[in-house]
Amino acid sequence: MTLLQDLSAIVGAAFAREDIDAGLGEVRVSDRPDLAQFQCNGALGAAKALKTNPRALAEKIAVHLRAEPVIAEVTIAGPGFLNLTLTDDYLVERLGRAVDSTGWQSETSETIVLDYGGPNVAKPLHVGHLRAAIIGESLKRILRLTGAKVIGDVHLGDWGLQMGQLISELALRAPELIYFDPDAAGPFPEDPPVSLKDLEDMYPVASAACKADPERRELARKATFDLQEGRAGYRALWHHFVTLSKAAIKDDYDALGVSFDLWKGEADADPFIAPMVEALEQKGLVEESDGARIIRVERDDDRKTVPPIMLITSEGSVGYHTTDLATIVDRMESQNPDRILYVVDQRQALHFEQVFRASAMAGYLGEDRLEHLGFGTMNGKDGKPFKTREGGVLKLQDMVAMVETRAHERLVESGMTKGLDASEIAKVARQVGVAALKFADLSNPRTSDYIFDLDRFTSFEGKTGPYLQYACVRIQSILNRLQEGGKDTDLGQGAALVITKDEERDLILCLMSFSEVIKNAYEKRMPHLLAEHAFTLAQTFSRFYAACRVTDEGDDKVRASRTRLLTIVREQLGLVLDLLGIEIPDRM
Repeated sequence: MTLLQDLSAIVGAAFAREDIDAGLGEVRVSDRPDLAQFQCNGALGAAKALKTNPRALAEKIAVHLRAEPVIAEVTIAGPGFLNLTLTDDYLVERLGRAVDSTGWQSETSETIVLDYGGPNVAKPLHVGHLRAAIIGESLKRILRLTGAKVIGDVHLGDWGLQMGQLISELALRAPELIYFDPDAAGPFPEDPPVSLKDLEDMYPVASAACKADPERRELARKATFDLQEGRAGYRALWHHFVTLSKAAIKDDYDALGVSFDLWKGEADADPFIAPMVEALEQKGLVEESDGARIIRVERDDDRKTVPPIMLITSEGSVGYHTTDLATIVDRMESQNPDRILYVVDQRQALHFEQVFRASAMAGYLGEDRLEHLGFGTMNGKDGKPFKTREGGVLKLQDMVAMVETRAHERLVESGMTKGLDASEIAKVARQVGVAALKFADLSNPRTSDYIFDLDRFTSFEGKTGPYLQYACVRIQSILNRLQEGGKDTDLGQGAALVITKDEERDLILCLMSFSEVIKNAYEKRMPHLLAEHAFTLAQTFSRFYAACRVTDEGDDKVRASRTRLLTIVREQLGLVLDLLGIEIPDRM
C-alpha cells in the first residue's frame, strides 16, 4: 500500500468509530504544506449528510486520531478540514520499508499488448512518430514495474494502399522486372531491385501522382488488391520493401532507446480476415450496403454520429478497420491478453471507438479491455504541427541529430566536457540530446499539445531532461567522494535515519510519495506524473544539500544518515529516469 492508502485506512477507521463511512477518511497531500503534511476533507461531506456541524464532527474524529502513534499533530482548519502531521519516527521507519520495494504493485498482474509504433513501410520515420514511440516506451516500463506482463508491438503499416502505390510506381519505371510478369511464380531474386533511398524517393512521387491522376490511383488500387490476393511477384516485392524498411526503422528507434517485443504488421492480420468475416456474417453482424459489407456500431444513446465499420469495400479490398479488427483476433489467439492498449494520435479516436465496439459485439475483447491512449501533437512556435523551415515534415533522425548538436554545444558552453575525450563527449551529447527530447515530451500530459523549443529543452536549468541527468551525476559524484574519503565506504547502507532539519524531513516525504506517483501513472496511463516527481525530487534534494552538510558533517550518525538519504535519492531518481527512457551519463 502507498503512504496515502495507509493514512486513509487510519483516518477511515476513525470515521468508522463515529459510525461514518470509512471511505470519507481519504487522505491527500496538504494544499498548505506550511500548516501540515496531509489533510482530510471528509468531515465536511459527512456533516452535510448527517445535518450536523462539520467542525464539531471533525473534533470528534480528531480525538481518535490523536491517539494514533504515527500522528504527531492533528489540527482543524476552516469549517472542518483535518490537518495531519506525522511523527519523525514513523517517517524514517516508513521510508526504510519503502526502499525495500521498487514502487507500487497492481492488485492483478495482467497480460497487456501495447501497440505504440505504427510506422509505415517505405517511409522514413518523422517527427509525427516521436510521441507514440516515447510515450509507448515509457508506459511499457511503467506497466512492467507494477507487475504486468507487457508485450510491445510496433504494428507496422505494411499492407495498405501505399504498398500498391509503390508497386505500381516501380512497374512504370521498370516494367521489365520479373515481378511484373503475371505468370511468374518464383523463385524471385534474393536481392531487392531497389534501395531504401529509392523507396523513400518513390513514395512521395507515387502518392502525389495517385492524388492527381484517377488512372494512377486505379493502378495503385489494383496493385494493392492483387498483392492482398496473393500475386507471387507482388508478394516478393512486398517482402523486399518490408525488409529494407525494418532495418532503417529499427535504427531510428534504437537511437531513441525504444524497443519492441513484436515486429508484426498489418500483413500478419491478413490470414485472419477471411475466416473472421465469415464468422461475423454467421453471427448476423454483417450487412450489405451499396455493394460493400459493413458492421453498424451506432447505438440509440449516441450523442454523435458513429459511422459503420467498412469490412469489405465494394471493390473487394479491406481497410484499417478490418485489419485492426483482425489484429485483435490474432492477438487473442497468439497472446491472449487481458488488455490491449493503443498509443496512437488522439485524432484517431473515432476509428478506435468503431473498432472497439465491433470487437465487443463480436465477442473478441470488451470495450473496457481496449484502450486508446491518445496523445496531442508536438507543435512549432506557430502553434501548428512541427514542420521544417521549408514547410516539410522533419525526419526523425534529423531531429535527433539536431538535438544532439545543440546538446554538444551546451556541454561545451557549460564547461562539462573538460577531461572527456572526443568519443566520450559524443556519447554524452547523444544521451543529453535524447533526454532533452524525451523529457520535453513526457513532462507534458499525454493528451496535451506542446511547443518544440530546442534551446529550452537542452538547458541545464529548469524543468528539463539535462537538468535531471546532471542532478543524478552530481549526487553520484558526492557519493564517490564519500567512498574515496574513506568516511562512508558503505554509503550509509544500514545506517539509522535521523531527522535533524526540516530539509531532511521534506526529502523523506518526497521520496515516500514515489509509490503514489507510480500508482497514479499506472492507473491514468500518464508518464508526465513521473516526470513531475523527478523534477520535484531533484529540487527537494538541492534544498536538502544546500542546508545539510554531508561530506564534512562531524557527527558520524548524522553523516551516515544523510549519506544513506543521498543513496536512496540517487536510486529513486535513476529509476524514475529509466522509466521515462532516459539514460544517465557517467560524467558531465
